[in-house]
Amino acid sequence: MTLRRYQIGFSSQKIRYEWLESTVRMYLAGMQAEEIENELRKLLSSTLSSTGKAGRSSRGKAITILKKTWIFPRYEIWALWNAGIRLFPTINKKDRIALHWGMIMAAYPFWGVVATETGRLLRLQMDVTSHQVRRRVVEYYGDRELVARATRNVLRSFVDWEALKEASKKGVYTQGVTHDINQPQLIAWLVESFLYTQESRSAPLRVALSPPSLFPFRFRPMSADQLVTVSDRLDLLRHGLDQDLIMLRTVTQPAAKRSQ
Repeated sequence: MTLRRYQIGFSSQKIRYEWLESTVRMYLAGMQAEEIENELRKLLSSTLSSTGKAGRSSRGKAITILKKTWIFPRYEIWALWNAGIRLFPTINKKDRIALHWGMIMAAYPFWGVVATETGRLLRLQMDVTSHQVRRRVVEYYGDRELVARATRNVLRSFVDWEALKEASKKGVYTQGVTHDINQPQLIAWLVESFLYTQESRSAPLRVALSPPSLFPFRFRPMSADQLVTVSDRLDLLRHGLDQDLIMLRTVTQPAAKRSQ
């Protein structure tokens, strides 16, 4: 997989946490895709101030992102989506942000690129600027206005999710809330979501348990053996005593999903 292959998204609107939460709740309640879309249109109309053609376009693009994340994921990430849907009712409300973060990162690799560069900068310094993040993101996607605008909207989404805090100076951000993730199944699922952003679909254990793209989360210690025991979608390649490589297993053919 190459990052350029998939749609950037986020060109006209940040994605609020509450929208993703509502999308999953409606899906789990048994609502059909058309019903969910109608309800999302009402929700976004009440929370977005823009009107007219531009407003409708912005809402439509946001709804597309929500649907491709939690209703109709592409085939490659179906196994991750299916596991996330099953995990959702079993985890604490405060930990659900991890599910939404991992799923949107797998559905839209652009989110993961912005998160990676933000996380790397936060490991080096106390704050980051939108200019610093954008400069690194254009190395992947090219120096286009679309890329700059989408990067701003993803950063604004991070603020909405409280992963970042806005500093007193415009365009400057600091680390927001850090979530301790202790449930083994959720940790393994987040590792899986990270691996979907890697072209090799694999990573050393130490990287997989603390990637920059998951900077709002801190995992409890887990061994490679524990990860593959918890998730049958992960596999282990042992190069040496301390060189464990975590990888994705081959995705099986998905069962029929709810009709569009």
